[in-house]
Amino acid sequence: MPLNMQVGAARARVLAVAVPGAVALVLALWDVDRGTMWRDEAATVMVASRTLPQLWHVLGTVDAVHGAYYLLMHFLLPLHPGEVMLRLPSVLGASATAGLVAALGVRLVRPRVGLWAGLLYAIAPFAQYYAQEGRSYALVAAAAAASTLLLVRCVERPSARAWAGYGAACAATAWLHEFAILLLAAHVVTLAVTRVPARVWRGWGASAACAALLLLPLVAVTRGQSGQVSWIRRPGREEAEVLLRATTGHDGLLYAVTLALIAVAVSRPPRRRSEGTCGLVGVALPLALVPPLILFAVSQWHPLYASRYTLFAFAGVPLLVAAGAETLLGRVPRLVPAPAVPALAGVGLVAVAFLAQLPLQEHQRSANARRDDLGAVARMLGDRLKPGDPLLYLPKTGRRYVEAYPASVAGVRDVSLRVSGAASGTLYGLDVGPHELAARMDCLPRVWVLFDAEAGYPGWHTTYTSEKAKLAVLARDFTPVTQVRRKSGLLVQYVRVGGAVPGCVG
Repeated sequence: MPLNMQVGAARARVLAVAVPGAVALVLALWDVDRGTMWRDEAATVMVASRTLPQLWHVLGTVDAVHGAYYLLMHFLLPLHPGEVMLRLPSVLGASATAGLVAALGVRLVRPRVGLWAGLLYAIAPFAQYYAQEGRSYALVAAAAAASTLLLVRCVERPSARAWAGYGAACAATAWLHEFAILLLAAHVVTLAVTRVPARVWRGWGASAACAALLLLPLVAVTRGQSGQVSWIRRPGREEAEVLLRATTGHDGLLYAVTLALIAVAVSRPPRRRSEGTCGLVGVALPLALVPPLILFAVSQWHPLYASRYTLFAFAGVPLLVAAGAETLLGRVPRLVPAPAVPALAGVGLVAVAFLAQLPLQEHQRSANARRDDLGAVARMLGDRLKPGDPLLYLPKTGRRYVEAYPASVAGVRDVSLRVSGAASGTLYGLDVGPHELAARMDCLPRVWVLFDAEAGYPGWHTTYTSEKAKLAVLARDFTPVTQVRRKSGLLVQYVRVGGAVPGCVG
């Protein structure tokens, strides 16, 4: 190949990877500072803001699955406290994933396929949702895409160093979230359909075994924390359909076209670049299907499935769509000789897909997109509470507001708190017992009560003794006088019926 053609081909490969990464970065930075957090992001702030000994302490009792991520955020959040730094790692993770998806398409087929796949990932609402969330999932997706690219390289040019890099990448991916170890199952299927020789299987087996062994300490700890996922219910057809639509365009023409292009890719996959390499469909289809299917199957007996746990598998979907488009393009007579025209036409269609999903993109950046609007609750507290005011949380999980937005309750007395979360190695701290709580409240002529979102509605009940004690004292000795509600909380001021108990100082 002449030198100028080699330079042009290299430039095309670089652009095919760089452009999707840049697009994903720009979209993820769009309204990244929304002025609010939801409760899982608040947990990130609460835990990552503690000292290293306190962080180690809490991971022994809760959230060990996010330990590596919390450690990263422990060092990043102090650099620029606020929502931008909270979400910046996820923003960069989504940008990296878009580039890595593009790199897979470039390596397995050709630059334009990589460009299309990377752009489809960059504009996907499913990916952008987690690109703007202060949790680990976008980083897991980036690490999984990197691991998959390393697998492809190992198949093409196996060596001890290459397999060591692949094993380290898989281990790092799983340490960011242990369910990402299911990536290995997808890679098994890829190797099987590629029909790799025995030496590749040996290299993969050694690397996978090392990654699994390195994960065992985390598994040993998280097994004792399985109660954290007790809220998860057995997934069924509805959850499967929600995931399918979230990853393929939700509704309408875009949904139908996406499924059609995937079907074309599976039935008529693009040719491999050369013998001894992985095919794009052989990489992308197991990645998209195997981890979610395994998690769904396991969850029929032990519910563990949540859509965010499968974000790393989504990278396979845009690759399949791009492969289907490439197959169709190969069957259409080329009317224009310029090789850049098909690539640009594909970019135009990606732009149309983005515009079709623009309302959803805008909604995802609003305070209503997630379960909670803790920023609004914090502003509500800051406007009404004064230093020294007594405050009671119902239930105590409301205490996450205090640690995520400490200025909103600076100087406020937490009536039921016995030991803080940092000192007790818990997220929310430990409450006093019913008798001590009653004694403390006997001395209060008035008290503010922050009801969490669910607790603020009639009919709410709890099985926890400490929360029942709060409700009992309020019902017996207090009456509500004022209240104000936000999406994620209800703030009520209660006054004692008949005034304070004689001899008490509230």
